[in-house]
Amino acid sequence: AERAGLKRNPFHPFVTFDTAALSGLALGQTVLSKACIAAGMAFDGTQAHSALYDTQQTAQLFCEIVNRWKRLGGWPLPMAEE
Repeated sequence: AERAGLKRNPFHPFVTFDTAALSGLALGQTVLSKACIAAGMAFDGTQAHSALYDTQQTAQLFCEIVNRWKRLGGWPLPMAEE
């Protein structure tokens, strides 16, 4: 936004999500194909490394991780009783 000369940045300051790191934490896998399989998703190795396919799989994997977190109790985090 700064380089474009925009006065109002439309993006939240935290716009980067590292799906590989999230996959490592949530699934124990940081390689896209292995993480997808660990998440129970299909992964077509013949389409791997296609920009479109990898992007779609990464987006689906991110959603799976977030939804899994939500199913496990997710947000809001329970407050510890004092």
